[in-house]
Formats: sequence, C-alpha cells, structure tokens
Amino acid sequence: MRWYIFCNGHILLRDNAIPTGSAPPAGLEGPLLTQPLPSIDGEACMAVLTERVPEGEDFRAVPLRQSYYVLSQADYRMAGKAEELLYWGAHTKYCSACGTPLVADTDISKRCPKCAKEFWPSLSIAIIVAVTRGDEILLVQSHNFRGNYMGLVAGFVETGESLEECVAREVQEETGLAISEIRYFGSQPWPYPSGLMVGFTAKYAGGTLNLQASELRAGGWFRRDKLPEIPGPMSMARMLIDHWLLTSGTAKKPQQQ
Repeated sequence: MRWYIFCNGHILLRDNAIPTGSAPPAGLEGPLLTQPLPSIDGEACMAVLTERVPEGEDFRAVPLRQSYYVLSQADYRMAGKAEELLYWGAHTKYCSACGTPLVADTDISKRCPKCAKEFWPSLSIAIIVAVTRGDEILLVQSHNFRGNYMGLVAGFVETGESLEECVAREVQEETGLAISEIRYFGSQPWPYPSGLMVGFTAKYAGGTLNLQASELRAGGWFRRDKLPEIPGPMSMARMLIDHWLLTSGTAKKPQQQ
C-alpha cells in the first residue's frame, strides 16, 4: 500500500518517494484523519493526516508543490487528490442544514444521519488566460505571487457566468483591456487546496493597459525574446506560455522561477 501522509501542509516522503508497506509507518501520533484513495497499477493507496512527523522514521517533509519535482506524475497527481480529500474531510464535519455531525457514506462523500443530506467535495473553479498581441504576450505579477516571476491573468469563476465570460471579465477588471477569440486550452487539478484551473488563449482587441492595483503589482507586454522570469513547468501558466512560444515562432528556452 502507498501511504500519502500529510503534516502541517507538507507531504512526508522517504528517499524522495511515497512510503509503502502493508501497515502505516510506525510512530504516527496525534488525531489522524484517513481517506481511502483509488489504486495505482493495482496497488492500494491511503491518505493520512497527522499532527507531527513520526519520530524514528527517515521522513522528509516536502511542500506539495515542490513534490512535483521529485515524485512520478502518477504519485504527484494522487498526492494532490489526497490533500484535497483530507482538507475537505477536516473542514466538513457538520451538516449545514441541521448541525448534526456527519458520517462517512462513500469514499468521497458524507451524509447527515438526521436529515439524510449528502455532502461531496466541491471545487473552486478558476480561469487563466494567455492574452497575445502580435508577437507579444501579456504578463502580470499578482500580489499573491511568492516569487518575482511574471504570470498570466487569472481569477475565479463567479456564479451565473460561463468560463468564457469569466475570462473576459477578469482581463477587463485586472488590466482594462478588451479581448477576443477566446479559446479553451486545457484544464489542470490545482489542489491548493481544492481548485480546478481552466486555461484559455485570447487575442488583444483594444484598450490601454491599466493594472488593477488591488490585484496586481506589475504587468506589461513582452516579446518572446525578452521574457522575464516565468512560472515553473508544473503550472498551467507555464503550459500556456510554452504553447505560445512553440506556436508563434522558433522557441527560446525562457527563464523559470
């Protein structure tokens, strides 16, 4: 069995890999939350939430995002699912209709034993868009960015709007620009903690760049041969930027975060 163990927002790895064994690693202490996961190549998987790193175990605590660079793609994706389910389990304990403590119903749902209301994990859906103008791409820097890199316009979908409407609204709100030719690019699970990132491409259609100060601290149009530091390869932002580089001319390896 593979054990996806989380402690204080970090996943515990042994020799840069998910620990395995027929029983959980020795020394797990404190209140535990466990969550069955789908199998990988026939091997059972279990998510575990613990309060402290087990003593006597050769564990390395790694932020989930950084585990992308050491785990296999299958283990990284499963670790993301594990983190999302553990987060949901820890924050969904009582019925929102009557306040009764919930009980497990299926591997990914809970039920109220009093009013029978069912609860399933929910996702926060966000869009991210690569806006281009000729041989330039629009890059911005959010106040939320932890590094000095530049990324793409992104934002959460509001009730009552389509994904495409959200793309146009976020670009207009954050930059003052109008866009056209909005096209779906792809999607990506974003378990930080429970998101789905939906990527788009679009063309500049008019307006003068006017950054929304409450959301962005920098932004501008950049040519392919003068790109600033950009997000790492794990992100949808980087996928969109790389796609633009590959489809707009001879690609030049950009500097990443």
